Amino acid sequence: MSSEKYLKPEVIQQIKRLDLRAQFIVKGYLQGMHASPFHGFSVEFSEHRKYTPGDDPKDIDWLAYAKTDRYYVKKFEAETNITGYLAMDLSASMAYTYRQELTKFDYAICLAAALTYLMVLQNDPVGLVTFGQKITRSLPPKSKRQQIGTILSLLSNLKPEGQTDIGNSLIQLAAMLRHASLVMVFSDLLTDPEPVIAALRRLRHGGHDVILFHVLDEAEVKFPFHGLVDLEEPETGQRLEIDADGYRRDYLEEINAFRESYREECFKSGIDYVPLDTSMAFDKALTEYLATRRQRA
Repeated sequence: MSSEKYLKPEVIQQIKRLDLRAQFIVKGYLQGMHASPFHGFSVEFSEHRKYTPGDDPKDIDWLAYAKTDRYYVKKFEAETNITGYLAMDLSASMAYTYRQELTKFDYAICLAAALTYLMVLQNDPVGLVTFGQKITRSLPPKSKRQQIGTILSLLSNLKPEGQTDIGNSLIQLAAMLRHASLVMVFSDLLTDPEPVIAALRRLRHGGHDVILFHVLDEAEVKFPFHGLVDLEEPETGQRLEIDADGYRRDYLEEINAFRESYREECFKSGIDYVPLDTSMAFDKALTEYLATRRQRA
């Protein structure tokens, strides 16, 4: 599948109208982050205030002094750039689709493509980590336009396979991050929730803004099966034959409780939980989420 498929022009137009900074950054969220200059840091002039002893004489506005015969310093305000990391689950279960055009992994790539485009559009650096049982690849954050193609090219050439350890991988990621960042996790979360939730909390307590995109296949959410069905666990190969009609009610209760438990735990920790399934148009789902987030900012 070519990387171009993940970023159609009509999708770009639809989500480009949303100001990402309004979604991801509330005023003062990164206060103090730019105490020392680093590459990409910029400031904009905000207002004047009276000079007081201890201020840097270099900040005196001599034009204002010439007009008023008083010393004023220029007050500057840091632009609130944020560094984003896309954290992509590469486990075998992400390759699953029942009847949708996109697998869970393809769907996650579409989301990642749109978010990469939006961040780069605003000069916010964005990088990528992929993980199975541990982090398998790490692409440093950049804000240049070619980063979109680099990320998509890398993702479109990967094949989800093997088992996953989401909790361990996210703890690895937390140890890698040197500054408060925006961490966007894409996973079906088909593993024991406790280590995952603990790792998400650790990221959050480290000062990172975390968005959890919980991507499931339509069939995993709606269970559209009838009669005797042979199910296979993708990461272990274990098979199970069940009576789908007799099992449906219990299954739907379980999957709804599973998603609800993540929603509650994420809410307690100040993490954005975004439940998705592959029957949703990904651009519409993302646009609605970003609009909701902007209203909260």
